[in-house]
Amino acid sequence: MFHLARFPFVKPFVTLYVSYMRIRLFREDTVEDFANGHSNGKKLFAAWLTAIKYANWEEPIEITKTAKGNLLGNGCDRVVFDVGGNGKNAFRIICEYKFGCPYKKSKTKKVHLYVNWIGTHEEYNALTDEQKRIISQF
Repeated sequence: MFHLARFPFVKPFVTLYVSYMRIRLFREDTVEDFANGHSNGKKLFAAWLTAIKYANWEEPIEITKTAKGNLLGNGCDRVVFDVGGNGKNAFRIICEYKFGCPYKKSKTKKVHLYVNWIGTHEEYNALTDEQKRIISQF
């Protein structure tokens, strides 16, 4: 087992890593599985996962500046990510977000991002506004 106390020179790197990993994505495996089933979207989803990995949000409006996120609004704690634009090679991911979640036993706070639905642009367009706010596929 790795003990940080035995390797004090590593601590600054761990601290730097934690401070830049502000988003915790739940169900990343679901996104990867979906991408593997849609070869035309593999690179698009890889780029989206990278954008999420390095995002640093302090409030919900900042989600719109990263990875093409659009807040559902009206008090809803969900965001729709546009992966690949519009058309037949485009996809959408609906996620629920929670700000200020504690990170283990440190004082660091994170944003938890939960994947609720993932599909093609056409499948997303078929959802009603109410479905977008309550759907929980995963």
